[in-house]
Amino acid sequence: MGALDHLSELFDFSLRRRHKKNNQLETVEIKIKMDCEGCERKVEKAVRGMHGVTQVDIDPKHHKLTVVGYVNPKKVLRHVQHKTGKKAEFWPYIPYDEVAHPYAPGTYDKKAPSGYVRNTMDDPRSSKLARASTMEEKYSNTFSDENPNSCSVM
Repeated sequence: MGALDHLSELFDFSLRRRHKKNNQLETVEIKIKMDCEGCERKVEKAVRGMHGVTQVDIDPKHHKLTVVGYVNPKKVLRHVQHKTGKKAEFWPYIPYDEVAHPYAPGTYDKKAPSGYVRNTMDDPRSSKLARASTMEEKYSNTFSDENPNSCSVM
């Protein structure tokens, strides 16, 4: 590597240089209430102005904002809250199929979009309720209709 190459890297002000610290591509999903098209434009304008954002998708039906880019998720959330003045949180829902006990207390949410339940695996208070212990699974499987020996137990 020559001296000119070294100097050109020092004085390189392209977008690639800015993202050297955050070189991982992140997908950030945020739940934010959007009532009208004006709210959608306001949210999109707030996010598009951030450095490192490559793609913004808005789903107004589910109140979901998806940001893809070389960004820090916590900074995106704070930026959206500050610029829009709205309450925002990380997307708290996961698909229904990924949860072992979707109707455990704390998991079922009436506000969740269809096919989704609240993600309680990140919340330590709710995760104890959502996960069944091995003893619970043992007793529930003993008297299950799928167990061929359940009639002999009863």
